[in-house]
Amino acid sequence: MFITNDIKYVGVNDHDIDLFEGQYIVPNGMAYNSYVILDEKVAVMDAVDRRFGQEWLENLHRELGGRAPDYLVVQHMEPDHSANITLFMDTYPEAVVVASQRAFVMMQNFFGTDYADRRLVVGEGDTLALGNHTLHFVTAPMVHWPEVIVSYDDCDKVLFSADGFGKFGALDVEEDWACEARRYYIGIVGKYGAPVQTLLKKAAGLDIQTICPLHGPVLKEDLGYYINLYDIWSSYRVESEGVVIAYTSVYGHTREAVELLAEQLRANGCPKVVVNDLARCDMAEAVEDAFRYGKLVLATTTYNGDIFPYMREFIHHLTERGYCNRTVGMMENGSWAPVAVRVMTGMLEKSKNLTFTENNVKIVSALNDASRAQVAALAEELCK
Repeated sequence: MFITNDIKYVGVNDHDIDLFEGQYIVPNGMAYNSYVILDEKVAVMDAVDRRFGQEWLENLHRELGGRAPDYLVVQHMEPDHSANITLFMDTYPEAVVVASQRAFVMMQNFFGTDYADRRLVVGEGDTLALGNHTLHFVTAPMVHWPEVIVSYDDCDKVLFSADGFGKFGALDVEEDWACEARRYYIGIVGKYGAPVQTLLKKAAGLDIQTICPLHGPVLKEDLGYYINLYDIWSSYRVESEGVVIAYTSVYGHTREAVELLAEQLRANGCPKVVVNDLARCDMAEAVEDAFRYGKLVLATTTYNGDIFPYMREFIHHLTERGYCNRTVGMMENGSWAPVAVRVMTGMLEKSKNLTFTENNVKIVSALNDASRAQVAALAEELCK
């Protein structure tokens, strides 16, 4: 794949994977991106997942045209990008590996060597001259590992952004960027909004015309669109107006209340209503929705004096990723001692800048006139 006259794509597509990082459903596979800069010196930008080492080397060999690479730049040490470092270094015994100090510590841990005689340690503000191209290194700790660096090529004005601006999905499948990039960001990077904001501020001083991430497509057009979404996500701002209802239901009574609430929200003119059955939906999609929209309703049963397990897991995913700046309403069901609202409120007590609705819904076994009225009041409050 042609990126610029001197920068070529040598990554791979993975359609064998079912769960990325052992938990994220990826129906359209995954891309592990790697790039090569062909100049007086040749630099390879990152490696790929262990299972695709030979394919990666074949791609690289095709673009090298008989040359040998001088450098392997390692921006991120997660194994889906770094597992083939040893294969590369064995294949090209004259090459030097370029990475941050913390990355070399991780190489020692992963591979039993830190390449002390074949390495170049770089940090904030360091450069690597390749000829016409010079790479400028920017540290990006906790985006989303501590050793991460990103690299800016001042010749072609390309930002090699590590996991930043990545998305789920292989490159030979066309799909909407924002949906799978949002799910990727919130699921994997979302806890680290502040470090992402720091990196965005650094990047704002660069003339960037192309973004080359480690997952997902190369971004060339309308970069402001992608950068604005990253700014929204990493500052935990509301992206879209709407209400998300996340629920669990054992015998259907809580589901009935949720369906009634959704119907009344739509009738009241709510711009978007999203309903997620936490026992059946993709949990990562539900978490994505909660961060995308400005209002959230949690509806669940009391279960063993606590809340239903899928709801507990869902709230844990929210708080783990710094859920904040939203309005939250609650619905609880319990046949003799409803405690779900109290439990859910307690789980969210450390979350910042949450506004809790004045109207919540209490169901004792099944809907009745009183709880239907509470549903109506909650719908009205959420649509104000």
